[in-house]
Amino acid sequence: MIDRIDHWEAGKSLLAAKFLALGEEYLADHFPKFPVMPGVLMLEALVEGAAWLWRASTDYRHPVIVLREARNVKYGNFMQPGHWMTVAVELVKTDGVTAVFRGKGINDAGDQTVSAQFTLFGYSLSDRGPAGVAADEKLQKHWRERWALLTGELSRPKVIATT
Repeated sequence: MIDRIDHWEAGKSLLAAKFLALGEEYLADHFPKFPVMPGVLMLEALVEGAAWLWRASTDYRHPVIVLREARNVKYGNFMQPGHWMTVAVELVKTDGVTAVFRGKGINDAGDQTVSAQFTLFGYSLSDRGPAGVAADEKLQKHWRERWALLTGELSRPKVIATT
């Protein structure tokens, strides 16, 4: 869901952006004459932002992060195609394997689209044997590469002009 990470502070907060394009497949069904981003996907954008914050803050200790609980979910204005949503999440507390976050989405007009408090659970597959260790390594590599792309750390190769 997240298209770009704009700012983050380890162990504290993250700001990201989600751009809603008319070409997103689910908009054909939700709803054909009035396409809007489903509420569950707005919540998913908050969860994804929080997962990125937790990954980056813990040096990718948890290759797998899942939503354990969502509370006080409130929806505001619709998200329509051609607009973007700022995703803002902050870490409230963590005990090592779970982390509680507060998050909100705000559209490009400054209106709140979603807010929630939620708990994420993080774990590793390494206790499942050699295949789990390999899966963890593969996931951690994937997450690091994706982080570099989302934060802009991944730079384009320089083109050398020849004459």
